[in-house]
Amino acid sequence: MATTENGPLTGVRVVELAGIGPGPFAAMTLADLGADVVRIDRPGGAGLGIDPAHDLTNRNKRSVLIDLKAEDGAARVLDLAERADVLIEGYRPGVAERLGIGPKECLARNPRLVYGRMTGWGQEGPLAERAGHDIGYIAVSGALSMIGKADEPPALPANLLGDYAGGALYLVIGVLAALQHARTPDGTGQVVDAAIVDGTAHLTTMIHAMMGAGGWQDRRGANLLDGGSPFYGSYETADGEYMAVGPLEPRFYNEFIERLGIADEVPSRKDFARWDELRDAVAARFRTKTRAEWTAVFEGTDACVAPVLSLREAPVHPHLVARGTFIDHGGLVQPAPAPRFSVTPGSVRRGPARPGADTAEIARDWELPSPADPSVAAPSAAAPSLAEPSPPVPAKEDS
Repeated sequence: MATTENGPLTGVRVVELAGIGPGPFAAMTLADLGADVVRIDRPGGAGLGIDPAHDLTNRNKRSVLIDLKAEDGAARVLDLAERADVLIEGYRPGVAERLGIGPKECLARNPRLVYGRMTGWGQEGPLAERAGHDIGYIAVSGALSMIGKADEPPALPANLLGDYAGGALYLVIGVLAALQHARTPDGTGQVVDAAIVDGTAHLTTMIHAMMGAGGWQDRRGANLLDGGSPFYGSYETADGEYMAVGPLEPRFYNEFIERLGIADEVPSRKDFARWDELRDAVAARFRTKTRAEWTAVFEGTDACVAPVLSLREAPVHPHLVARGTFIDHGGLVQPAPAPRFSVTPGSVRRGPARPGADTAEIARDWELPSPADPSVAAPSAAAPSLAEPSPPVPAKEDS
């Protein structure tokens, strides 16, 4: 099957109002899949506190500078929104409206625009206007209570579960679904309210089903998949590293204890009363060899055992190398776009956007007025904002 260099979202235009966390990650995901993403950065705007050249969530994007509080700031944003298919913002509820760039203004200029809103608490509800971060969102959703050992505080899964899984990826799903609707003959644009509390709660659907059926206890460390089982967890090795163990099915479990060398010494896995004894036996055995040695023992088996790798170790794992799961672009090792497409693969086409560096190029490509200062494209020049807003363009016709 022939492939193309263009990703599946080639031709889709996205405007991203600069923020941090899930919004930029969602826009990066769309850009990885071929969308033309223009990030609107604010002069002196807050960021991650790192060199923009290393902010990988801004890869495959271009950037302009617009002072949203300037007299003509809103008009310049609307000028871009009118030419876009999608707009993404991550402000607290009401902020975009006060700036004059809320859904009402944007959809009036572009009735087929998909207006994606990324927040922690959502656009409405008692907590909607309250500040928050990933840890609070996953706490209220019930997800945080599931993670960790029974006799310890809940464990923190970095900000992957809330910000990125429950937040950014649900925004991407919503945007793509709304874009599909907007492109139907009678389709219109709409607002996508992506709240981290909603997305994270949705991720727990199976757990709620199991709990309702009596197969899950509402306390951590007491269930099959939360560390309660001695054959689903991680064990320390002789060199202070860890192995991840997960042979849930009986035939995989049998191979696991055979390879571990304890098949004739441990109680039945069905004897729940002796699970602590089984766990102690597994732990003691793992402490007799290094992580590398245990990796070799389980190599090529179906025992469902894997080494726990660090972020720096993962890119050189043979399987991930073979798949190209990580790439080196511009000297920065980074995860490759996901998922994979057989005909229209995603790609990393350019490094992280530098604030305001692409003003002239975007003005040309999006048919906006040329920048007032022709030197703005020079790397050493201070990045300017867009020139005066252009007259409205005709609404997009049905295709």
